[in-house]
Amino acid sequence: MKNIRFATVSLAYSAIALSAIALTGMIAVAAVPAASNQSAPAAAASTAKVERGKYLVNIMGCHDCHTPLKMGANGPEFDMSRALTGHPQDLKMPPAPALPAGPWAWMGAITNTAFNGPWGTSFTMNLTPDKETGLGDWTEEQFIATMRTGKHQGKGRPVLPPMPFFNLGHLTDGDISSLFAYLRSLPPTHNRIPQPIDPPEARQ
Repeated sequence: MKNIRFATVSLAYSAIALSAIALTGMIAVAAVPAASNQSAPAAAASTAKVERGKYLVNIMGCHDCHTPLKMGANGPEFDMSRALTGHPQDLKMPPAPALPAGPWAWMGAITNTAFNGPWGTSFTMNLTPDKETGLGDWTEEQFIATMRTGKHQGKGRPVLPPMPFFNLGHLTDGDISSLFAYLRSLPPTHNRIPQPIDPPEARQ
């Protein structure tokens, strides 16, 4: 009789334990969609931010200088295989010719990525998130400060023409943040840009 009672009690405890395990599993499974649902708005906001940045890049002419031109069937066109990578590192520019006296003030490379004028010679930057040659090591705060101050990372050398930082500086922090988010979403491309060259009078 005792053996029967012991077996009955053991079965009861086993049933309780199995029920607890099953309930725990149900709770764990039920928690997964909840976590996913909580992260969905954040993911949607991140996607919207990147799309906003892409829109701004396209309407503000960032490709005009930061994506090299190539000669197409109908004339110069963007080389989108090098989108936003700046001046091609394999294009070695000779010294800029001296401009004659007159109304001409500056000149540009056939790729529209190198420019020469009273400021010297400037090369457009690699905007992809490559850590060595692009924006990979930049913070969002440094990017915003560059647009606001016209100085490299907000504290370095001046940003040179034709970069229109004086226009971009009027963007909201939110829009500049969206620009940075989009640029960070691009494939990193290793493309080392030459350092700016001072005008002849500054090198004397």
